[in-house]
Amino acid sequence: MDFFSILTLFGGLAMFLYGMDIMGDGLKKLSGSKLESILEKLTSNKYKGFLLGLLVTAVIQSSGATTVMLVGFVNSGIMKLSQTIGIIMGANVGTTVTAWILSLSGINGENFFLRLLKPSSFTPVLAMIGIILTFVGKKDKHKDIGSILLGFSVLMFGMETMSSSMSGLKDSPSFARLLVMFQNPILGILAGFILTAIIQSSSASVGVLQAMSITGAINFATALPIILGANIGAALTPVLSALNGNTSAKRVAAACVYIKIISVIIIAGIFYALNGMMNFAFMGDTVGAVYIAIIHTIFNLLATVILIPFTRQIEQITKKTVKRKTAKKEADIFDTLDERFLSMPGFAVEKCRELICQMAEITEGTINSSFGMLLNGYDKKVAEEIEEKEGLVDNFEDKVGTYLVRVEAAKLTDKDSKMVTHLLHMVGDLERISDHAVNISSVAKEISNKGISFSEEADKEIRIMVNAVTEILNISVTAFETEDRELAKRVEPLEQTIDILKRQIKDNHIKRLRDGLCTMEFGFVLSDFITNCERVADHCSNIGVSILEIKHNTLETHEYLNQVKQEGRNDFFNLFEEYQAKYRI
Repeated sequence: MDFFSILTLFGGLAMFLYGMDIMGDGLKKLSGSKLESILEKLTSNKYKGFLLGLLVTAVIQSSGATTVMLVGFVNSGIMKLSQTIGIIMGANVGTTVTAWILSLSGINGENFFLRLLKPSSFTPVLAMIGIILTFVGKKDKHKDIGSILLGFSVLMFGMETMSSSMSGLKDSPSFARLLVMFQNPILGILAGFILTAIIQSSSASVGVLQAMSITGAINFATALPIILGANIGAALTPVLSALNGNTSAKRVAAACVYIKIISVIIIAGIFYALNGMMNFAFMGDTVGAVYIAIIHTIFNLLATVILIPFTRQIEQITKKTVKRKTAKKEADIFDTLDERFLSMPGFAVEKCRELICQMAEITEGTINSSFGMLLNGYDKKVAEEIEEKEGLVDNFEDKVGTYLVRVEAAKLTDKDSKMVTHLLHMVGDLERISDHAVNISSVAKEISNKGISFSEEADKEIRIMVNAVTEILNISVTAFETEDRELAKRVEPLEQTIDILKRQIKDNHIKRLRDGLCTMEFGFVLSDFITNCERVADHCSNIGVSILEIKHNTLETHEYLNQVKQEGRNDFFNLFEEYQAKYRI
């Protein structure tokens, strides 16, 4: 093997790893946040967890990515350690699917159909389809499928390149001596561990071993310990991910390590003990890519069969060895904004949306409380609660807004990118609404301090305005939480009604002022009140438009507002007349 063959080998490895990365990203984007949500919600027992871990890892082609998800879930309080152990075992089995795909490169034969199954025959076609879908496809789904096909093609081409670069090693005495050295179980396990630790993927290190098997110099005695070591090395990814996590996150990483090490000790111990007594004849036989895939799968299946009954004991060992140094911190609603979720942007966007739903409910509560004081009398304790909740809403804006900006920098689909933009706008609108709640609370305080009393007509008008604003805010929040487009269509007609209410209340106040039925002092207070109400409605209008845009990804805000006001469009005028009748002064 000369210098240029070594260059070709590293080039093939680079393409192999890059192809895995592209294919993995495409698979994650195609699945959106569905797989992460399944993992989060459907883990009621260890066997179901095992199946879910297997499914998710088989789809995204990375046990490392699955376990990093789990570290993030536990770190943010979404899941418990006990829920993750079965999933980890499932992920270990799911990751062997990659080895089966790569084993296609070992297919030999001149039969037409056998040749079709060889990657060198079908990957060029897949690459062309992938290129067309990536550059011509208009939908995110088509582009994601294109990325998957391209990634797979690059991966398989890298595999072929590595195999061809090492074909000359078959007759190399130095390579033969190296392989004999790795037949020592300890050295072989160490070699597999180091290789996997470097490239951060057991699938990739097993793939490299499959590429080496093309030389015909790899036998079972060499392959077995390297595969065992590769499985231990795979635990390094969650360990690195958990370094800056809390104790619970570190325990998940420790559980990964324990499962790998215990399974290797038990299976390797039994196997090599039996080999010592029976001297298995097949150990000297040449091993191909398919056999490497079989060994990889059998090991992880056996490990699961042996250890899954002892998940509780593994949890206890983990808790005893990774102890909590400080008192457990109180759960924080912002813990779900874990930086590990930035590698799964679809899921991260969904977590932000859930938090904004909480923010919306808090904001709605502050407005309702401020209205209650305006109508029923000022209450210092309620006013303080409104101030406190407004501070919490500010915190939501800061934390969620900052996190969304970081999500926006990730590899997002067009749909998720638009969702992030709209969510950022919504965060701002909700924060401003909570500010208006504080302003209305101040109006209630001023009315109380100055002993201002409403005339019967003014009281009636204020209550109509309160009811209208309460409804528009409730519609906006509910439509956002339920993603109800039909409900969102009601926001703009009601906002227009509130604008008219504001003008009518102002005009009526001026008439009462002329007739000596009202005072200038009350006029200033009334103006503050209706101005805040009208601005709340404006922000609700922004939220309603965003909901419609998220659903259809077609309209811009100004374009929508112009269109809905055209007669007969979106039932705007029918709804407008309905609200005019309902909130008539």
